[in-house]
Amino acid sequence: MIKIADLLTEDRIACNLDISSKKRSLETLSELVSGHAEALNPGTIFNKLVSREKLGSTGLGKGVALPHARVEGSATAVAAFIKLAEGIDFDAFDRQPVDLLFALVVPEHFTDEHLQILARLAEMFSDTSHCNRLRAADTPSDLLELLVSWDNEQTRDG
Repeated sequence: MIKIADLLTEDRIACNLDISSKKRSLETLSELVSGHAEALNPGTIFNKLVSREKLGSTGLGKGVALPHARVEGSATAVAAFIKLAEGIDFDAFDRQPVDLLFALVVPEHFTDEHLQILARLAEMFSDTSHCNRLRAADTPSDLLELLVSWDNEQTRDG
C-alpha cells in the first residue's frame, strides 16, 4: 500500500496561503506537485486538474478538496497539500468554502492504486478532529507530520 509519506514532502506543502479562487488554488497545487520532478510540467498538471474538475467538483465537503489527475510521463504518484488562510468556493456539494486541498497526481497506468489512494485520503479527511488539527497547524513541517502520523496510525491499527 502506498503511504502518504511516499507521496508528499515538506517542499510540496504550503500553509496559510492567501488564495481567492479555485483556479488559482489549482495553479498553486500544480506548481507544488511538479516541484523538482522534471517529467512533470505544471501547465500539463493544471490542465489535467481543471479537466477533472469539469467532470464534477473534487470538493469532498466540510472544507476539504481532493483535486486529482492521471498524467502521462509521471513515474510515480506524487501529491501536494495546501492549507488556505481563508476558505474559497470550490463548488463542493455541501457549498462550504474549502481551505484544505490535497492534490494527487498519478501515472496514467495507476488505475487501482489511484482509487486506493483516493479512498485513503477521503477516509483521512472525513476525520473531523484530524482536519481541525490540520487547520491549527502553522508550518509545512507540522502539516506533514500530522498527515504522515494519521496514515501511520491507521496502518498500524488496520
